Amino acid sequence: MSKQGLVIFDTTMRDGEQSPGASMTKDEKVRIGKALERMRVDVIEAGFAAASPGDFDAIAAVAKAVRESTICSLARAVDNDIDRAGEALKQAERARIHTFIATSPIHMQYKLRMEPDQVVERAVYAVKRARNLVEDVEFSCEDAGRSELDFLCRVIEAAINAGARTINIPDTVGYAIPEEFGFKIKQLLERIPNADKAIFSVHCHNDLGLAVANSLAAVQNGARQVECTINGLGERAGNASLEEIVMAVRTRSDLFNVTTGIDTTQIVPTSRLVSSVTGFPVQPNKAIVGANAFAHESGIHQDGVLKHRETYEIMRAEDVGWNANRMVMGKHSGRNAFRTRLEELGVTFASDQELNLAFSRFKELADKKHEIFDEDLQALVNETSTMEEKYSLVTLEAHSQTGEKPRALVTLNVEGNEVKQASEGSGPVDAAFKAIESIVQSGTSLQLYSVNAITSGTDSQGEVTVRLEKAGRIVNGLGSDTDIVVASAKAYLNALNLLANKVDKAHPQASGV
Repeated sequence: MSKQGLVIFDTTMRDGEQSPGASMTKDEKVRIGKALERMRVDVIEAGFAAASPGDFDAIAAVAKAVRESTICSLARAVDNDIDRAGEALKQAERARIHTFIATSPIHMQYKLRMEPDQVVERAVYAVKRARNLVEDVEFSCEDAGRSELDFLCRVIEAAINAGARTINIPDTVGYAIPEEFGFKIKQLLERIPNADKAIFSVHCHNDLGLAVANSLAAVQNGARQVECTINGLGERAGNASLEEIVMAVRTRSDLFNVTTGIDTTQIVPTSRLVSSVTGFPVQPNKAIVGANAFAHESGIHQDGVLKHRETYEIMRAEDVGWNANRMVMGKHSGRNAFRTRLEELGVTFASDQELNLAFSRFKELADKKHEIFDEDLQALVNETSTMEEKYSLVTLEAHSQTGEKPRALVTLNVEGNEVKQASEGSGPVDAAFKAIESIVQSGTSLQLYSVNAITSGTDSQGEVTVRLEKAGRIVNGLGSDTDIVVASAKAYLNALNLLANKVDKAHPQASGV
């Protein structure tokens, strides 16, 4: 029997961005969109167009830049959301509007304050309005995991008749158990008269750690689209992990009568990109993309793998993109070779100014590190920005000695003027941050400080994420350097510059599926 296609719907840039602090700029969304396109993801949900002008602009930019994947915008079942989604997707080669309304008793009663008949009427209206703007419309029953089966059948049948060609059954609160969820999908497909006119999809949250298991149970019972995210990013405990879904289906092809079009060698590079952009490091024991995913410490395991790989490895590391990927370049390498390698990694520069700035930073790094890896380049690009810098680091001197109070002396350029400040702290990073704050007096609160080694070795760059909050705005600052204290100061200043330039990296905490 020939295998059926499984549609991979990535929502890293929409649901993933709703993780507190995991916000992305327009340019970062375009970079991630191009990476997903290289991976051959079928549908990319680029955001929620009505949520903010920044989200609208980012969706429009992704729709213009990505030509091979379908670009999708989420929209509530209201006129403004649907119209804004259609407008943002105008330049897409293939566009989809994904509209939704809640269908569980608790959501209809307490959130929507609508009767079931009104919900059905609103669902039909929303699908028809979206179909006037695009051919490809997806309809979601928010909180389907806790919705009554009879009502689901009724609203889905009506949505399909109205023109929806993908029906999404989300486990919005991560409440389902695999056997139960798979059976629900099976019943819907059997009981809805026009079910054959639509692809049934699932979108599972990970509150009980079952998002991937629930998604796969749904696939085994007839679902032919899975909504997922890179690294399992998403609200609360996250979503079903794209890499785990894809590799489970591929590795256990004896059980799953489906196949995907995903280029799995792009999984690890895309995982690293998303981690770097969002500041959410991947845990070492994370399946597929964690640093330990293909590591063997036990002597018995090592002996078995050396004798025959499949004794302890069910996948090949290189099949998901684990390789040396070493860029043999140094201080004498030219600008063209630098640009060519970054283009191979999917990074392009909007202007010669951006290229020159990135190349200058590459030269500085080449003086510090003998070997430059692709991960170093990604971090370098993340740090490169042409936005106007209100604050920049001139020099930093840090001192830490056993038995003495750590201290730091920081010199900043503040709008053209150099200012020095010394401070003590519980450690050199804390002292540096206090010195910076003594100068800028930003009034921000530090929400997160995260350090991630970009590559292995003691000469590795450290990539630091600093999350600052002020008056409800949350921004992530990124900084990288072989000196972790310097990287920390760069990240802190980057966050301050984002706030000063009013760069919209604050994500909408909007209702979603």
